[in-house]
Amino acid sequence: MFMWSQTQKLLNSSFLKFARDERGSLVPAVAGSMLMLTGAAGLSIDGARMFYVKDVLQKSLDSAGLAAGHAMDVDTMEDDAREFFDANIGAVDNLAASSDMQITISDDNELITLTAEATVDATFMSIFGFGEITVSASTEISRETRGMELVLVMDNTGSMRHDDKIDTMKEAATNLIQTVYGEDNETNPNLWVGVVPYVTHVNVGSANEGWLSADGQTLVDTGFPTTDWMGCIAARDDGLDETDDPPSEEGFMPYYWEDTDYEGWHDGGGFWEFGQADNNWFDETNGDEITIVEANDRYDALGPNRGCGEEITPLVAEKTTVTDAIDAMAPWSFGGTATPMGLVWGWRVLSPRWRGFWAGSDVNLPMDHDTPFMDKVIVILTDGKNEVIQPTSWPDPMPWISDYTAYGRIVDMGHDNISDARDDLDDRFDRICVNAKADGIIIYSITFGSTPDDDVQTAFENCATNPAFYFHAPTASSLETAFDTIGRQLSNLRLSK
Repeated sequence: MFMWSQTQKLLNSSFLKFARDERGSLVPAVAGSMLMLTGAAGLSIDGARMFYVKDVLQKSLDSAGLAAGHAMDVDTMEDDAREFFDANIGAVDNLAASSDMQITISDDNELITLTAEATVDATFMSIFGFGEITVSASTEISRETRGMELVLVMDNTGSMRHDDKIDTMKEAATNLIQTVYGEDNETNPNLWVGVVPYVTHVNVGSANEGWLSADGQTLVDTGFPTTDWMGCIAARDDGLDETDDPPSEEGFMPYYWEDTDYEGWHDGGGFWEFGQADNNWFDETNGDEITIVEANDRYDALGPNRGCGEEITPLVAEKTTVTDAIDAMAPWSFGGTATPMGLVWGWRVLSPRWRGFWAGSDVNLPMDHDTPFMDKVIVILTDGKNEVIQPTSWPDPMPWISDYTAYGRIVDMGHDNISDARDDLDDRFDRICVNAKADGIIIYSITFGSTPDDDVQTAFENCATNPAFYFHAPTASSLETAFDTIGRQLSNLRLSK
């Protein structure tokens, strides 16, 4: 078997042998020269083949190493590597049968070393008694976590209280956080995570009152008697509810579920009747009595904060802060579901246009989009379709034909029926998906449970950065698998040599 390192030794020994021959004949000299020329020509031809085989071998190893690194399960690394190696090495006739690959994985599973040898039949070098040529190659793959700004956008609507869905989601999301941080790490270099709970609105936190417009500040000062504004925000008009424009461009109005007293309505049969309005907290008929049940009573709340849930957690480095925010999430029964509201705020948490605005976050965050080796990622989950709740069959003239949302009631959205309002929210969601991805945001999407229909699943699949980043999880176990897979995919690879 001929090794490439023997080349120089072979030529030198042949030359010296003839140089020392003192028999002084022209024929041996010519024969020696011809032998040298033949050897050189043969070495050139066989050498070119060796370089070609080595190139194929190296590329096959690199491909195999990347496949091993991407394996979700350490136990499948070697099998995945061999599958890719064999597929690529097959580009050279008979090479697969003569090649051998070895893989070594470090104890921490972060460094993968691959080596391979292949034998090639010699052509001209067989004259010198070498029938085979051995070629070798090696590579290393370093599995390492890239820098990342990650936001979990999680459905906290009332339907999440059924079948323990909220608890399943919280457990799966916590496991994802453990994966990206590591079980024993409270922080990781260049890793920041935020959490956006959403219903039909989000809570940005009362500490961010400075984002309000002048009219919004006036409403906070005068419209929340005996209670404080909790931090829930209304959607902006003129398409700004679908952008990452910061409050310096245009301020916000607070989410404000106004008082709806007892009102009369026509039953269609010629009789006027009276019904209880959906949020009767200011009774003008009884000495202006104010009855506010704080909004943390998720099912029986009354008052301007009605339905205002847990605050957004902006980008933070500490794992405990993130897991505490996940644990605090709870289902809220009012309003319905508005995935566009959750998604747009997930984008805003990641947008560098919002740098320095978020109370409680590093003033240097979010980072610029072109920061080297940094990814901006959203994981968004819903258990149902966009929906504005219609609590009872009020006649059309009644302004509370639907629950109140960040977009107001359906009449404020320009609609007079629930179906059109739902289509409106679907369209907003689609546009925000396009806008966020165009801004460089990587989106993973999950539909959970049996409620999301084909239209919802298609919308979430289309929203994902690619189809492989979409997961439909009809059961608790499949949701756990989805979050586990996403957590592992958030680790990236590079060739170290």
